[in-house]
Parts: sequence; structure tokens; C-alpha cells
Amino acid sequence: MGQAIGQILSFGVGVALSPVPIIAVVLMLATPKGGTNGPAFLAGWIVGLAVVGAIVLLISSGASASTHGTPATWVSILKIVLGALLVLLAIKQWRGRPRGSEPQLPAWMKTIDTFTPAKSSGMAVLLSAINPKNLLLVVGAAAAIAQTGASTIDQAVALAVFILIATLGVGAPVAIYFLMGDRATRILGELHDWMARENAAIMAVICLIIGAKLIGDAITALAR
Repeated sequence: MGQAIGQILSFGVGVALSPVPIIAVVLMLATPKGGTNGPAFLAGWIVGLAVVGAIVLLISSGASASTHGTPATWVSILKIVLGALLVLLAIKQWRGRPRGSEPQLPAWMKTIDTFTPAKSSGMAVLLSAINPKNLLLVVGAAAAIAQTGASTIDQAVALAVFILIATLGVGAPVAIYFLMGDRATRILGELHDWMARENAAIMAVICLIIGAKLIGDAITALAR
């Protein structure tokens, strides 16, 4: 189990530090329905990660992701592909970062004050599991767990740990909202402004580091 958990730590942190979902939940908490939409978003986020992670684990296990405790060749190839895609995404994010202008956030964020709990949950599923960057990281994490050849229970525990870590980013604003009282408005406002300003740079650094790790791990495994 320890090996499986060790494999997913960087992936979990990469998902947790996604700026757009954090900005989205902060905006939701600032609306009159924040007390219900914030937790609904958090629940949808967890469901999205769990469903995609479980699907990839089942597929990987069925395709023999581990051979005598070592990663199968196809897993290493998948890691190289995922790593290359993340590096390309990092380059795109870095080149597209705002320079001296107000960062532009997605248009749908302007309508967050009209969201219902159901729509908040649905948006969280999209951002956690279908967003390209997070999808790559979830697939990478699940494949990394499967390649260890751990038991089904150990793999499930490792996936749960991944989901817990990956939820810290959107979970923190919700916790601040309910625990910090009047101070929450200022803290969440500062978090929103920083995330909005540094969105592209944060994404670029995360994608580059994890992409390079995936490629390096895969090359090491193939060279054995």
C-alpha cells in the first residue's frame, strides 16, 4: 500500500492546486446560496474524481498493468504519452499567460450567482474529471496505482488518499467559509485575487513538473 500511496502524492497535489476550480468555489461561497452551493460543489468534485479514478483502475487491472510487481510496458508508454501532453499543456499555459492586463476568467463564472446545488455539483464533476489537465492527472494517478500490483483493497485505499489530497484545494475555501466567520470574506477575496492573477503560471509549473516526472519514471521502467 505504501508504494501505491507514494506514487500518487504528486498527482494529488497537482489536482488540488488547480486555480479555476478554487476560484469557482470561492465565487460560489460569496453568493447568497454559498452555504449550500459550496458543499454541493465539493461533493461533485469528489464524485468526479472517484468515478474516473475507479474506471481507470478497473481497466488497468484488467489489462495487467503490473507484471511480477513491475509496471507493464504499456503503462510506461502511457506515462510517456501523458507526460508529453502535460508538458505541451504547460507550454501552452505559459505562452498564454496575461502580461500586464487583467486576467480573463471563463464566461460561465459570471453566472455563478444563479447556480443551484445541482448545477454546482455538475460543474464540479466537469472541472474535476473532464477538465483536460485534471483528467490527465487522474488517469496518471490511477495507472500509477495499478502498476504497483497491490491488492484491490490497497488500491482502493490509495485512490481514496489521492482523492483526499486532490480535494484539499477546493475543500479549503469551504472550510474557511464555515469556520472563519467574518474573516472568511477577506481571506477568500485575497485567495481569489491571487489565483486569478497567477492562474496560467501555476498551471504551467504544475503540468511541467508532473509531466517531466511521468516521462522520467517511464524511461526508468523501460530501461530495466
